[in-house]
Amino acid sequence: MRASPHPVLSRLGFDAGDRVAIVHADDVGLCQATLPAFADLLDAGLVSSGSVMVPAPAFPAAVDFARAHPEADLGVHLTITSEWPACRWGPLTTPDPRSGLLDGDGAFPATSAELAGADPEAVGIEIEAQVARAEAAGIDVTHLDVHMLTLLSPRLLPLYRDLAARRRLPVPVLRPLPETLPPFPADGNGEALGLAGGPEEGLGICDLWVVLRLKQPEERIEQAKRLFKALPPGLTHVSIHPAVDTPELRALASDWRCRVADYEAFVSAELRRFVAGLGVRVVGYGALRGAASL
Repeated sequence: MRASPHPVLSRLGFDAGDRVAIVHADDVGLCQATLPAFADLLDAGLVSSGSVMVPAPAFPAAVDFARAHPEADLGVHLTITSEWPACRWGPLTTPDPRSGLLDGDGAFPATSAELAGADPEAVGIEIEAQVARAEAAGIDVTHLDVHMLTLLSPRLLPLYRDLAARRRLPVPVLRPLPETLPPFPADGNGEALGLAGGPEEGLGICDLWVVLRLKQPEERIEQAKRLFKALPPGLTHVSIHPAVDTPELRALASDWRCRVADYEAFVSAELRRFVAGLGVRVVGYGALRGAASL
């Protein structure tokens, strides 16, 4: 990674050699099981931010949580897919199949590939509406990110860039990077995402974006330890997908074991002590929003 100081981290008082992480809970509001998980993780202190799925079934409960916890650092997890057969959701803005935002069941398509023919204008209207609904519900939106990476295709990325720029919100798109990224981490279960935004859009806020993948729920604490140990200097967005173990979650998500494992690992005192011992500093998007020049 580059040795030059990160401009946003510099404004927050960090040095060029500091390792700083946004530890981020994705899929808040996917189902009820995500909400007590997120609450416990915020209390534990290692997770710093999360993002809500506005079209998903438990969004009203996420709103209630946000109103009761105005200090919670919450963004919008922009969602234009609906991948779980047992629980479907659809657009806020259109019932028209010609938009490309609905499948035969009247829900969002299940995969990013099925969005290949989606009308960009319809997509732009939909993601704008999701942010507007979150704000109207009283959520202080600190950032935007993307469910299943659907808006990071060359055709849809300009819509994401434009929305973030107009709302003056940071997003976990990378600053310009070297041409290649090393495997990250070499022996762990993390996945580095080389998604560059480009300096001209003012979007690039992260040096690295890492996902603790929804595979191999066993020994999740050890996987997370390897991930944090491998972090380079700079700002890394670390994505996890936590939920508590409930019958609802088991019925909904085939990867429920990994989601529960994420919750149990990141709420544990063992992992918190390990990360603190490494000297990794954890920040939220609320602080970055205030320090970023968007």
